[in-house]
Amino acid sequence: MSHPTPEPLQLSLLQGFPAARPAGGPELAPVRPVARVLIESPLPHLDRPFDYSVPAELDADARPGVRVRVKFSGQELGGYILDRAEESDAGQPLVPLHKVVSPVAVLTPALQELARRVAARYSGTVSDVLRVAIPPRVVKVEKELAGAGPVGSGAAAEVPSGGGEPGFSGAGWTHYRNGAAFLRHLASGGSPRAAVSAMQGFGPDGWPHLVAQAVAAVRQSGRGAVVVVPDYRDLDRVQAALEDVLPADDVARLTADDGQTPRYRNYLRVLTGSAGVAVGTRSAAYAPVQNLGLVVCWDDGDDLHVEQRAPYAHTREVLLLRAEQEGAACLLAGHARSTEVQRLVEAGWAMPVEAERTTLRGTVARVRNTADSFEQERDPLARLARLPGAAWRTAKEALERGPVLVQVARAGYAPSLACETCREPARCPSCQGPLAVAGSAAVPQCRWCSTPAPAWRCVHCQGTRLRRGAAGVLRTAEELGRAFPGKAVVTSSGQNVKATVPDAGALVVATVGAEPVAQGGYAAALLLDGDSLLRRENLRAGEDAVRRWFNAAALVRPAAEGGMVVITADDTAAVGALLRWDPAGYAQRELALRAELQLPPAVRVAAVTGGSTAVGHFTDSATRLLAAEGVELRIAGPAPLLHTAGVPSAGTESDVRTLMFIPYAQAAAVTRVLRAAKAAAAAKRTEDPVQLRLDGLDVL
Repeated sequence: MSHPTPEPLQLSLLQGFPAARPAGGPELAPVRPVARVLIESPLPHLDRPFDYSVPAELDADARPGVRVRVKFSGQELGGYILDRAEESDAGQPLVPLHKVVSPVAVLTPALQELARRVAARYSGTVSDVLRVAIPPRVVKVEKELAGAGPVGSGAAAEVPSGGGEPGFSGAGWTHYRNGAAFLRHLASGGSPRAAVSAMQGFGPDGWPHLVAQAVAAVRQSGRGAVVVVPDYRDLDRVQAALEDVLPADDVARLTADDGQTPRYRNYLRVLTGSAGVAVGTRSAAYAPVQNLGLVVCWDDGDDLHVEQRAPYAHTREVLLLRAEQEGAACLLAGHARSTEVQRLVEAGWAMPVEAERTTLRGTVARVRNTADSFEQERDPLARLARLPGAAWRTAKEALERGPVLVQVARAGYAPSLACETCREPARCPSCQGPLAVAGSAAVPQCRWCSTPAPAWRCVHCQGTRLRRGAAGVLRTAEELGRAFPGKAVVTSSGQNVKATVPDAGALVVATVGAEPVAQGGYAAALLLDGDSLLRRENLRAGEDAVRRWFNAAALVRPAAEGGMVVITADDTAAVGALLRWDPAGYAQRELALRAELQLPPAVRVAAVTGGSTAVGHFTDSATRLLAAEGVELRIAGPAPLLHTAGVPSAGTESDVRTLMFIPYAQAAAVTRVLRAAKAAAAAKRTEDPVQLRLDGLDVL
């Protein structure tokens, strides 16, 4: 394999050597003695295969896909064998493989291609993608499987083979327009693509059972499935639903939260074909399921779907690439609809699967807004109260029938404080971070550096008295306990998130995203702090608020059973979408507005972050390369990197960020150029590196 001109220090290793045995070297493999190895390195300029010779003693184990150790520039590095070849075109003797770490071929050809596509889309490296995709090796697990035969050649799990009609109950899908047709298409071996707006989050018709029925349909056709959810609570629910319709040993759970041993064991079960369904969190999107027929992403708007390590890939995009690559069906489901999914629907790539209005009205809860004109006439002070009279009366009545969910925006007790005299935000004397209190008798403490501030003094007016600027979940629970004496109050937030609560009458106070599930549904839900969610300085504030409201409202019983949702936010388009129970309509409106302004997801966005000099050089280099290809981009910045409070970030004060807005028609060329510019900058090593992120949810 030919290589670009390397740095002098690495010349002999990067050029590779011919397969001929060097004088005094080990005897080489008689067949295909050249191994093409991808080295595990975060350096972008090393993101390509390197040729090594295969000693005869390693010939049997040195198969494509296995882990190896190689000598590289005086170091011993890990890597994967991508392929074996008869000869190398480097023209010099090759360095031999140091050792084969494991004979298990954990990197399949399909995963190799998927990693290449993900790296190309996000201007990252294949090595970084594989670090997320393949679990760390656990020797004990490989020894357990050694007696079962060669790993990687197992027979697929037995499943019912297909006919045209599902051999199981798909009753939940009959409530949705196009739902039954979607299941039939899956069961007959087709690959439909759907965007589902699920109505309920609990009970036999809840979203976990919809997903399980879709997976059972694709298993009936003899194909496998991958299901990815945001967190462990969703994972527990969908796994239980899957095991209700499929054999338990056909379902493999993949999540880092379970630890390395269970994750690696289940990865090998999927790899060998002993499990045909992989369900898990982010990394499960790469599970090497054999004969893949369906990929499922639940609640793609949740930021937990974004990988926190380079190249910062989103689960939804990984699954879309995989569905395209392997010809699989795709199911994008949620109570709300993200603007990214709406773009796929409007482009005709995905089919909307929604309930008819008559079905919807009989299935979901009634929604009431305390800030609309009717409620304002009845209670003029409702807008000023955190718990208006209508919300209090709803909770009082509902507590006689079951639990009541109270959704709040902030964790803690009083997460923000202000000066009692001048109302300016209270800041830490040490780092200027925001002050907060953790309890009614607690000392004010900085949320950034944790420094106590018992003798705080306002820098603006010299005042010494503090007032609470916002109430957190603990303060809200305390106030509700006084408002409803004799009723139990349960909190769910932070490190104390509950998965379920009993059906008994109790107030369940939870932060957004931490709402427990009541088996029989909540009798009512109070959605507080809606205006705080909408006022966040983020392009997606409205979209995210709507998603969180729908996720909470879907846990409430139907209106026919007395289910009621009360929201206290001002009457806006976002609130209107909840009142009409129309998540698709809001996504359509939001996407149209962003398309008019050429903002994501109507376009892609690349964020370049780092020192001002490095960002400037990187941007100039990329711009010149793009101009040579006739591509011009809209560029914003560089701008100083700030905290949300407007204070410079804790890093060097010269850190800046530049944004590049990329039309989809030019995205492939631009990402290729950005990847090349990053590799060139890394190879020079003349300045600090920059961080390159594409389609980040928090950059606007």
